[in-house]
Amino acid sequence: MFAVRIHDVGNPDVLRYQEIETPLPNANQVRVKLRAIGINYIDTYHRTGLYPLPLPAILGREGAGEIDAVGEGVDAARIGEHVAFVLDAPAYAEYALVPAHRVVRVPDAVSFEDAAAVLLQGLTAHYLIFSTYPMKRDEWCLIHAAAGGAGQLTVQVAKIAGAKVIGTCSTEEKARVAREAGCDEVILYSHTDFVSEVKRITNNRGVPVVYDSVGKDTYEGSLNCLSPRGMLVLWGNASGAVPPMDPLTLMSKGSLYLTRPTLGHYIATPEEYAWRANDLFQWLAEGKLRVRIDKTFALRDAADAHRYLESRAAMGKILLVP
Repeated sequence: MFAVRIHDVGNPDVLRYQEIETPLPNANQVRVKLRAIGINYIDTYHRTGLYPLPLPAILGREGAGEIDAVGEGVDAARIGEHVAFVLDAPAYAEYALVPAHRVVRVPDAVSFEDAAAVLLQGLTAHYLIFSTYPMKRDEWCLIHAAAGGAGQLTVQVAKIAGAKVIGTCSTEEKARVAREAGCDEVILYSHTDFVSEVKRITNNRGVPVVYDSVGKDTYEGSLNCLSPRGMLVLWGNASGAVPPMDPLTLMSKGSLYLTRPTLGHYIATPEEYAWRANDLFQWLAEGKLRVRIDKTFALRDAADAHRYLESRAAMGKILLVP
């Protein structure tokens, strides 16, 4: 099979499209013939070494396709089943080996492309809104990068929960996308101080929660947007890692909470994984959730896809197709 691997860390040029041996499933594994592969910011962290992987490594942690082979202990009737997975197998390849209990069935009403586009970012949106800080109806929240792939899904899930959403983005075009996703208010942080705008919108009360995937460039302002005993949910580093922080800062700004969650801890059990994935697929089938696929690249062009992702020009999900 062909796969995209890295033998060293660095810029997108380290991504190599190579022919390697097609793997055979071991006991309790399924082999998925991939039809669509999701690209996520965490892939760039693996590529640059911010989150190191043993080398050489196949990148990617999200894909959808059909089961084409099973290992011992897995019912052969599952061959042909449409499935998706996240985190449990490298995905920048034509085939992936996944533990049988860690794939989720994709309903007929959901395409491979939508399944690969929604799973990692959609599961993230689900745990952020329903578990990390459970949003209440008519409660305000601030969501940074609201026009990105993850941002749009987080906005939509927040609206499903009944929340009122302030989104930030950098351009008028992105503001339009954020409003289409459901933002009640949109702040162009390139033109306006987002802290002052949040205070204006909330009558100087601030918001009880900020979902911040940007990191270094926004975290200080995010803290200043919070109401007393509010929570900063710092779940990404798009602008770089946040520097060490004095805990007394949280006290002085209103006895605030700070958390740095990650998806794996919120889909650790089969039951929780199925709950979140089934919600996403049901919302997709019912039209309550929309996935915006910004651009699709051939698997061999993964380096170009990474350059596009890091340009921050994308307004939706980026996919690879074998």
